[in-house]
Amino acid sequence: MQKQWLDWARRIQALSQSGLAFSKDAFDRERYEELREISAEMIASHTNVQKDDVIHMFKEEKGYQTPKVDVRGVVFKENRVLLVKEKMDQKWALPGGFCDVGLSPSENIVKEIKEEAGFDVTPTKLLAVLDTNKHGHEPQPFHFYKLFIQCTITGGTAKKGLETGDVRFFGEHELPELSLRRNTPVQLKMVFEHFRNPSKETLVD
Repeated sequence: MQKQWLDWARRIQALSQSGLAFSKDAFDRERYEELREISAEMIASHTNVQKDDVIHMFKEEKGYQTPKVDVRGVVFKENRVLLVKEKMDQKWALPGGFCDVGLSPSENIVKEIKEEAGFDVTPTKLLAVLDTNKHGHEPQPFHFYKLFIQCTITGGTAKKGLETGDVRFFGEHELPELSLRRNTPVQLKMVFEHFRNPSKETLVD
């Protein structure tokens, strides 16, 4: 279950951001800025992140707040799945990251896999669209949707990138320590289920 304090903090931040985006009244804007401060205080009090850093992160957000979109590439080779070792936490994840403006989900995952793992791929199927609030991820300041897209290798070779320290394929029962901000053991189990059963329907949750 998602921590209740984080849900409250996110909702307060979203209200403050929307208010600051659309309100013209100086007194209302002052109240929305105070709501942003409260949200940052809540997050700072439950994490090792400083309040000023949280506020700076929130100030970078503009317009109406919506969930952020993250794509994860699912690539199999000889019954093993492609994972990359994240330099940030030295743990493993399906290659991927935030969707860039101007690129479709498929174009984003092609770019991410090339940059993080060195392979050229063709997207073939959307396996899942998941809400991180419902799937055991580590607490994060923002709300995320994750798109898991299966791909087929068409070229390239394994090559680490700027954000990755290693690139390997792993069997279902030999998975390394996972980066839980990016993917969970249950999600890896899910992608292997799709591999064994190609007709399995896309999961939306």
